[in-house]
Amino acid sequence: MNVDCDVGSNEVTDLRKMIAGTGIGGMIKAVLFDLGNVIIPVDFRRCHEALARVCSHPPEQVPKILGKSGLPRRFEQGEINAGDFVAETCRLLGMEMSYDEFWEVWTRIFLPETLIPESLLQGLRRSHRLLLLSNTNSIHFRMAMERYPLLRHFDGYVLSYELGVMKPAPEIYREAIARAGCQPGECFFTDDVEINVQAARQEGMDAVRFESLDQLQGEMRARGLAW
Repeated sequence: MNVDCDVGSNEVTDLRKMIAGTGIGGMIKAVLFDLGNVIIPVDFRRCHEALARVCSHPPEQVPKILGKSGLPRRFEQGEINAGDFVAETCRLLGMEMSYDEFWEVWTRIFLPETLIPESLLQGLRRSHRLLLLSNTNSIHFRMAMERYPLLRHFDGYVLSYELGVMKPAPEIYREAIARAGCQPGECFFTDDVEINVQAARQEGMDAVRFESLDQLQGEMRARGLAW
């Protein structure tokens, strides 16, 4: 398809991004997944309820207090280490917990059964580069790697706390594309958050919002992906 005729340079750029974002005209070489609510189901209420049992705040107030402080975001951007995050969270909520006790509570957000089967990742990796692209923190990621063996099938991990930038900032997608080692339109990405999907498309990636395993498999089959 010739996209250069009868349009200006800006329109050409936008059209090329649109074409890349829909997977038209190229083979997918790298598959990128978000972590929470794509691979592993997440329920933050489990953590908030556990914290409420050891502090003076009700469960519904815990995320408001932490969110207002900006502490979780700073942790996911790698601006503070795990020890300081635990100490500051305990101070904010007026509670006393050891690091190990906090680790156990903070990681309760992840449910035991994954949303996609290990066989899917195994099959994709036979012919595609497989990357994890996630807004996460060192405590959650360490726990995920320990408890969910299917994560070992990834070739690399593009993590907000290591890079100091979070989705939907363009820099994290550009780093992911660089690590994928192919063109943006040759990268297929799925995330459960629409704004993150849209940001990936802005960088030329082929991206879809994750809704279910069946929906994802249909999207991948439509692009010629096999596993």
